[in-house]
Amino acid sequence: MVQIKLYDRKKAVEYANRWALSRNPAYYDFSGLGGDCTNFVSQCLYAGGGVMNYTKDLGWYYINANERAPAWTGVPYLYNFLTRQTGGAGPFGREANVTEVEAGDIIQLAFQESGRFSHSLIIVKCGKAPDINNILINTHSYDRKEYPLSNYFWTRIRFIKILGIYK
Repeated sequence: MVQIKLYDRKKAVEYANRWALSRNPAYYDFSGLGGDCTNFVSQCLYAGGGVMNYTKDLGWYYINANERAPAWTGVPYLYNFLTRQTGGAGPFGREANVTEVEAGDIIQLAFQESGRFSHSLIIVKCGKAPDINNILINTHSYDRKEYPLSNYFWTRIRFIKILGIYK
């Protein structure tokens, strides 16, 4: 039987605020290797859940810079992992409407005409009725803390509602 534990949004946001403008030395900084945004978001998710999935290639884990799952640092891989239908340990969620999100949820942006998602952000604050104009995010690569989502320009956006953690 699959056990589900609650996602601690407060811990995820506390971590996001602690490390938004610096780097946790326990993790490699991928800024020079395509960006650190999804690595940072994964760290936040881990802070809020505490469960990794060590399934080779398809899991979500970080041991060191060379021993990690593609989902730990890759934008599309993180989306695929979080929205998976197969279960397995680690955080899980679903694509959601902007009105459903809250602090601790994830946003992914595409900037090119191709529509390929290439940037991950974590929501740290939003209004009671969330919309593009009242969401604040934290992210790495272009480090931001409590930055308005409305200041970004994107071609596509998706919101990932974190529903819990499979044990």
